[in-house]
Amino acid sequence: QVQLVESGGGLVQAGGSLRLSCAASGRTFSNYNVGWFRQAPGNERDVVAALNWNGDSTYYADSVKGRFTISRDNAKSTVYLQMNNLKPEDTAVYYCAADGRFSDIVRRLLTSIAYWGQGTQVTVSS
Repeated sequence: QVQLVESGGGLVQAGGSLRLSCAASGRTFSNYNVGWFRQAPGNERDVVAALNWNGDSTYYADSVKGRFTISRDNAKSTVYLQMNNLKPEDTAVYYCAADGRFSDIVRRLLTSIAYWGQGTQVTVSS
């Protein structure tokens, strides 16, 4: 089992920045691929960014390319999402995920993804 706990969400003005953190515990975190998803009211949960287990493959949704950066610190068992130039349409609950298959995360195979955090709210005001 892997437990994931997100933090760092909050209220920010458009153009501002936030850094989300996802702390993992349990099984060897460095073996897992990780991703950040988001879900706004009335919308499906969608992948924002993904990073494979050794850090040499990344994926970003078109809507966040150039603004968001995913990273991981395996020594701290933590995944980060640096969000810059935030827009009101970035408002959502953000979830951290971990899975043995990078493709499951990138292809948004939600029911196949092994582990989820509880989510953290990000609100961007205009």
